[in-house]
Amino acid sequence: MTCRLSEEGAKKVQIDFTEARLAVKIDPAGHLLNSFIDLNNLVLARFSADERLRIGIHTCPGGDRDSTHSADVDYADLLPALFQLDAGNFYVALAGEKHRAHVLEIIRNSMRPGQRVFVGVVAPIDPRIETPEEVRDRVLEAARCIPAEQLGTTDDCGFSPFSDDTSTSRDTAFAKIRARVQGTARAEKVLAGLQ
Repeated sequence: MTCRLSEEGAKKVQIDFTEARLAVKIDPAGHLLNSFIDLNNLVLARFSADERLRIGIHTCPGGDRDSTHSADVDYADLLPALFQLDAGNFYVALAGEKHRAHVLEIIRNSMRPGQRVFVGVVAPIDPRIETPEEVRDRVLEAARCIPAEQLGTTDDCGFSPFSDDTSTSRDTAFAKIRARVQGTARAEKVLAGLQ
């Protein structure tokens, strides 16, 4: 998969692992989640270490048609196991979380050297458009827990996870993406000591 996509020009490949958080909801003991982790690591073992650095894992509480299936599951029950996946990048829905500082602490304590974490700074299922300043502040909050060289930003979920989901307009999606790009750039300047 990665080799072929790399030949086509893909720099990163992302695996949507929304069912990870749902697995914890279905089986709070963690057996189902651990089975998923083991299964995914079997697949990831087929790739070289360099290829695995370009593979990313996305997790969220769901977001189809502006609904979530497992937002009530604490990331503390998911993230320590998730970071055992042999991938280089992790995309964690965070903008829609009520207790972002709590989640960031879990990330800090769970991530391994060489892993990069992209935190969600805009919430596609929230119709309100975040400001660049809000995004900047969310990035700076994350940078207190995640080393800047291991930190990136993303959207919490896709803006249209399925082709029939039109709950977020194109204009809203692009406005949120603009806010993410502008806010991340502002945070980057602050972190670089330019502001």
